[in-house]
Amino acid sequence: LFSGSSAIGEYNNPDLIKGMFPTLFPFGKGGFEEPHRKVAISFETQANYCLDLDDRCFRYHESFLFIVMNMIQRRQAHLHTHFMVNDADFGTVAEDIAGVKPETLKDVAKHLQEEGHLTDLTTEEKKVFTLLSKVKTIASKVTGSEASKMLYRNEILAYCGHFGIPHIFFTANPAPQHSPLFQLMCGDISIDLDKRFPEMVDSVKRAMRLANDPVAALDFFNFSCKAMIQYLFGWDFKKRRSTKEGGVIGHLKAFYGTNE
Repeated sequence: LFSGSSAIGEYNNPDLIKGMFPTLFPFGKGGFEEPHRKVAISFETQANYCLDLDDRCFRYHESFLFIVMNMIQRRQAHLHTHFMVNDADFGTVAEDIAGVKPETLKDVAKHLQEEGHLTDLTTEEKKVFTLLSKVKTIASKVTGSEASKMLYRNEILAYCGHFGIPHIFFTANPAPQHSPLFQLMCGDISIDLDKRFPEMVDSVKRAMRLANDPVAALDFFNFSCKAMIQYLFGWDFKKRRSTKEGGVIGHLKAFYGTNE
């Protein structure tokens, strides 16, 4: 183990994940972003691959999922965050951004964290708020950001403008803890789906399975929602249109769904 005062870089560092999780990579092979691969694999693609392996050690690990997800979100923020400025203010704003010192930003952040008053800021620190009022952050590709939520809203408004106001609003909440299908996805091969009421383990063990395998819970959620839209509402995902038979409410022109 090595120690030091400087942080280890997460970009172009194929040894990072292997060093952080030696129990998942016991032979030191198969790291992320290996330069010798004939076909390059992105960080996010390999993370999804590891979580979908038959060997469930990656999804059962207590910290791998959280650390990798945090790294993916950081990369999205680094690579897909942009600034939008009015054309008239572009010249002055560009100079002001270049002139702001990192120490000033830290002082302003600390002042706000301590719930200080804006009147207590220095002239240099007040320039930061002037910049914030002129600059808008565009981060629609960053998962979970406010900009991504605004993108969803704009898409919904565009759907309303093209197809009209939706006739039905509903919330789907599949319960994996009480589903025999989820228990089967978790690896319980004793579940007999041919029975109307399959025998399952007690509620405590079902809850522990749900907490222990969030990847299976996500797969169950996606499968349930897609099956509901396909078989209940008669939507053909391959042809991207309603089936000839339609569903319980007739033929769909379009639908839009988001995750809470």
